[in-house]
Amino acid sequence: MRWKKTLQLVDVHCEGEIGKVITGGVIDVPGKTMLDKMNYINEVDDSLRRLVILEPRGCLQMSVNLLLPPTRPEAHAGFIVLQADKAHPMSGSNCICVVTALLELGMVPMQEPETTVVLDTPAGLVTARATCSDGRCLGVSLDMVPSFVERLDFEVETAEFGRIKADIAFGGVYYALIDVDQIGLEIAPQNARELATYGVKLKEVINQQITVQHPLFEQINDVAYVMFRNRISDDLYQTCTTLPPGRVDRSPCGTGSSANLATLAARDRIKVGGRLTSRSTIGGEFKVELLGLTEVAGKTAVLPRIHGRAWLYGIQQIGVDPDDPLAAGFMLSDTWGSGFAGTGR
Repeated sequence: MRWKKTLQLVDVHCEGEIGKVITGGVIDVPGKTMLDKMNYINEVDDSLRRLVILEPRGCLQMSVNLLLPPTRPEAHAGFIVLQADKAHPMSGSNCICVVTALLELGMVPMQEPETTVVLDTPAGLVTARATCSDGRCLGVSLDMVPSFVERLDFEVETAEFGRIKADIAFGGVYYALIDVDQIGLEIAPQNARELATYGVKLKEVINQQITVQHPLFEQINDVAYVMFRNRISDDLYQTCTTLPPGRVDRSPCGTGSSANLATLAARDRIKVGGRLTSRSTIGGEFKVELLGLTEVAGKTAVLPRIHGRAWLYGIQQIGVDPDDPLAAGFMLSDTWGSGFAGTGR
């Protein structure tokens, strides 16, 4: 065997959303902070992202989490989320995948009945508390980064639906949260393709009509995802996050649920100590709790806690032959949808 690069990955899913974890083959990425490292991947060299995400080694319906040494002494590990469009600063389901892998593989010592794991992410420190028994990580609670509202009921002009309203909020990345009845669909498995297509289109339209800028992190400056939501009751929401170039999150989405929590608090629909459930398109659930209030550069922000589960289901090793003409990866619209940018080659 003559591979010029070898990577070890653990296969993990969180409520059906695949979040593989790179556990070997990458020593580090240039940058002083985890945000610097993410920006290096996005702006200088994204070959690793392409290698693990694009075909023929990857696929659309997954994320890959790059484990790195932490840049802050209080953290156990750092990680960056690699997805089809770029590297992202934070993801709740991927955090849960990473914590589960770290503990069940023995990379961080497991303590029963609970182990605390601190993760260094480009969006800030995330503290995870894992419920553990008999060597198994049974569930993970995440103290998410402070989440806040940018705009409520922002009016968006669209070609397909006319004028609709979106809440713009930060939950680790920026979201546009749209009540799904405005586009005439239900959040259901049979509508996933249409929801994904509309979500990607609306993301582009919304970014043309509003400018966002995180007050502390200069490089977090666009709406990353559209989340469709459906309020079933005061404490139960269906959620459907749409991801470029055109798919839906299989999990209830931790960062999106955090952004939604911020909008509910801003409307006085939930108080400190209040809890709700986010339910995904396929029925998986995250428990969401409002721990407290804080400020981010003068903005009122909520402190969310997200609880979910993940499962390890495989271990793989991938490599690149020096003569492989598809080492850089590729995308085709039959799978990746109309939101992809070219063939990727």
